[in-house]
Amino acid sequence: MLYTLEEEIMSSARCVQSEFCSERSYENTGLDLNFCYSMPQFSALENDLPAWFDPDETRSHKRVKQGPSATESIGNGAGLYVTSCNSKTNTNSLNSVPRLHFRDYIWAYTERYLAIEAMEEAAAAMMVGERNEVKEEEGSDGMKLVQQLIACAEAVACRDKTHASALLSELRAKALVFGTSFQRVASCFVQGLSDRLVLLQPLGAVGVLGPPAKTVNTFEAEKDEALSLVYDICPQIQFGHFVANASILEAFEGESYVHIVDLGMTLGLHHGQQWRNLIHSLANHPGQPPRRLRITGVGNSGERLRAIGDELDSYARSLGLNFEFLWVESCLENLKPKHFKLHDGEVVIINGILHLHCVVKESRGALNSVLQILHELSPKLLILVEQDSSHNGPFFLGRFMEALHYYSAIFDSLDAMLPKYDTRRAKIEQFFFAEEIKNIISCEGPARVERHERVDQWRRRLSRAGFQPAPIKMIMQAKQWLGKAKVCDGYTVTEEKACLVLGWKSKPIIAVSCWKCS
Repeated sequence: MLYTLEEEIMSSARCVQSEFCSERSYENTGLDLNFCYSMPQFSALENDLPAWFDPDETRSHKRVKQGPSATESIGNGAGLYVTSCNSKTNTNSLNSVPRLHFRDYIWAYTERYLAIEAMEEAAAAMMVGERNEVKEEEGSDGMKLVQQLIACAEAVACRDKTHASALLSELRAKALVFGTSFQRVASCFVQGLSDRLVLLQPLGAVGVLGPPAKTVNTFEAEKDEALSLVYDICPQIQFGHFVANASILEAFEGESYVHIVDLGMTLGLHHGQQWRNLIHSLANHPGQPPRRLRITGVGNSGERLRAIGDELDSYARSLGLNFEFLWVESCLENLKPKHFKLHDGEVVIINGILHLHCVVKESRGALNSVLQILHELSPKLLILVEQDSSHNGPFFLGRFMEALHYYSAIFDSLDAMLPKYDTRRAKIEQFFFAEEIKNIISCEGPARVERHERVDQWRRRLSRAGFQPAPIKMIMQAKQWLGKAKVCDGYTVTEEKACLVLGWKSKPIIAVSCWKCS
């Protein structure tokens, strides 16, 4: 009987669950999570369970002393257990285990549950998006590629360099850069897994994973070209600009002095496309335009910001608008309210397009500090455009599965828009999306900056920072824009919890939300 791809993905997901490895230590609790997790009804590792991790420990101290073996526990349908990746570890000794509080158990189990749940959701959703791919790859080839890719990620997570290297050799021959849409996305994940394998440190070593030094600041021209191609061909960035500008125009209604703070300054696009479109709309908008429009761009390249400002200034003056451009050469973490030179009576709008996720770290301190600074500016509106996916989970395998699902949808959309051997498509995939994938897969610590999160997580973060949602009521306008945009069928716009979400078929891609001070 021929297995379907969806059966293969679910089977692979179960294998991931059965040997689910985490590589994160939590110093504040004394709990080291460098373990492989075994789930009920799945195969277990040979070594016995550590008795101190019995989930029923709080109810029966006697059971802690007489903990069953891993095989017995799983066969009896017990709760979630942990087995050490190192079979030489003496799991029967309780003396070497730090004393844990009940909240530590709850926290650890919650984290594991969320990570495994994310993998199950990703695997289930991938079944839908890959059904057509089965025919194209003649069924079994596509299923084997999915299975090998996940098995390789599993081996990398468990630091099994020998097995991972062997799988990578096989994958390189099958994951073709100019192959089917899934082969192409798989090639990017193979690059990421290969980089992570090179950077892996021995179990227990201290440090972070980052990109190899030789790849830093390389291919900058190609990356800039790829970004421009993404803007011109893919609807994601233009969708964010359209909804953001429409919201800004609505907020500016009746205001005389307006000031826009652009975090990340148009993603590094050379010509400030979003603000050229806004200036054009203001000049042609019915009624009196603002007496003065000021834009402050934030970025790491003062030279590029100055060039964009000069272009915008020339364009605004040609349309008769009183315009002033300022720039702040700084990363977001170092911003201060004094950098923005606000004037009395100005209405402030903060614009964050695909940039704030770079400030999200393992600890919440960095993002909280940035949001606190933004809140001190008392903006009338904060516009947030972000990838609607969970690529910031603490567990590598959960992140891997979520990213595989997300970028499979993006590569599927590129397959529908551009021919197989179109060089523009290859540049978009290899110099833009592949860079994001490799950062998510191969990097850890400060080096991992592509920390995309779902709208619900952003809602919690912004609420804690003193912001509240400002519903976007323009779903019909957004659908009309999508209809007029020259993109293929398959893209959708939906309204979800006061946000607008651009998706490819059933998969959310980009979410736009607006916020105001509480």
